[in-house]
Amino acid sequence: MSSPESAVADAVSVSGRPRLARHVRLTFDPSRERHVLLRPECVVVLNRTGADVLELCDGRRTVAGIVAELRGRYARVAEADVQGFLAGLVDRRCVVIEPEETDGVDRRCVVTDPEAT
Repeated sequence: MSSPESAVADAVSVSGRPRLARHVRLTFDPSRERHVLLRPECVVVLNRTGADVLELCDGRRTVAGIVAELRGRYARVAEADVQGFLAGLVDRRCVVIEPEETDGVDRRCVVTDPEAT
């Protein structure tokens, strides 16, 4: 039997690279004076730490990198808390976790020239 913490770790790996789903936007709502996630027919109101996590979800940083950045801003940041927050947003289809890079090459940016071979 696995613990809840290991279930979260399995869902959101520290080496995964989270980003907002294409249909989701992070913005500041001046009437609420809070950051919100906008998705079709839904608004998710965020607290400051939630907004800080999501501002770092750019598809390039890993979860471990996000945790390290947050530890520079806050006294206590638990990796499992960040993973759990992201897992909840993955379940709600607000966040997508890009697979970890295996060789350091971002395959989305590689351009090949068929005539060069």
